[in-house]
Amino acid sequence: MEKSVAIVGAGQTVFSRGCGQSVRELCFEAFREAMDGLNLKTGDIGASVICSAPEYDKQRSPAGVIAEYLNLVPKPTFYVETICSSSSTGLRVAYALIKSGLHSVVAVVGFQKMSEISSREAAERMGRGGDIMWESPFGVTMPAGYAMYARAHMAAYGTKPEQLARIRVKNSSYGALNARATFRKALTEEDVMKSAVVTLPLKTYDCCANADGASCIILASKEEAARIAKVPIWVLGVGAATDSTTLSNKKLYTGLSCAREAARQAYEMAGVGPEDIDVAEVHDCFTIAELMAYEDLGFARSGEGPRLIDEKQTYIGGKIPVNIDGGLLSKGHPIGATGGSQIRTVVKQLRGQGETGQVEGAKIGLVHNIGGVGIYGNVTILGR
Repeated sequence: MEKSVAIVGAGQTVFSRGCGQSVRELCFEAFREAMDGLNLKTGDIGASVICSAPEYDKQRSPAGVIAEYLNLVPKPTFYVETICSSSSTGLRVAYALIKSGLHSVVAVVGFQKMSEISSREAAERMGRGGDIMWESPFGVTMPAGYAMYARAHMAAYGTKPEQLARIRVKNSSYGALNARATFRKALTEEDVMKSAVVTLPLKTYDCCANADGASCIILASKEEAARIAKVPIWVLGVGAATDSTTLSNKKLYTGLSCAREAARQAYEMAGVGPEDIDVAEVHDCFTIAELMAYEDLGFARSGEGPRLIDEKQTYIGGKIPVNIDGGLLSKGHPIGATGGSQIRTVVKQLRGQGETGQVEGAKIGLVHNIGGVGIYGNVTILGR
């Protein structure tokens, strides 16, 4: 496991349904937390990577505006977008910038302010993350796309809606403890099962919610990390893959091919396997997405993911704790900020600073971040 690039700082804002702040103010809050306690000045940051999905904010090119507000100019800034996986893609870009020797310290800032448009408008924009000629005009929104995966998994393996509901119950139990989550209410299985249908078999509580928020991850070279941070967290493996932008062209419907390939790359690079992961953050935009992640990441064989949640093996104290900050289902999903928030949670766990419960002795963590209806997949493995 090569240790040449480290995460030295991580921050995020509260995720909310209507923050009342500008995008630049949101980004500053996350940046301020990431910088807290570091032996680092803004002038020491060699570049910034700004991550979001377009068309939610009126600002046409946000990278320059945010970099200026964070006092990071005249250093170069880059704008990165892979829909919901934008800020983990940003981490990959920052990692590459440092490994190449171009920069020794890079800040990755992810944000989204989704409250400026209606839920209907947001659903339409999210749908346009897929192919606008052959798919999104025909009604394939995010809930509809993931409902198709859910029905395929149920048809292939006999997965039941109650098992999906148990994922939301788990995540809500941790979300209730998360001061930065949009939803801080523990739910019962009955609550989930009785919630209104969105698109069969997914109900309201099977779905995450739009949110406003920002995250920030600061990466540094091995030489700089020891000077900057008391406990650097090392980037051990990064994997990324892309699948078809249309469901009709996908070859797998009971999992995400992009996630499986990204996981394979990340495990190989890190020199570890699924059995070595102590804590994981996975992209639970819908309950079925977390269930598929169990199998795509190798925590369970195909079709056996439901057993993990039935046996509470993805709770703290279980075989592989997953989404112990509440996940997207409780935190909300401010698209560009989500990956950075997931990374922050794992960094906190590996430092022994868990905010909603601590996985004792956690040394290796994994972050799984997906863009669109299984289009972009990023898997990042971190180690203490």
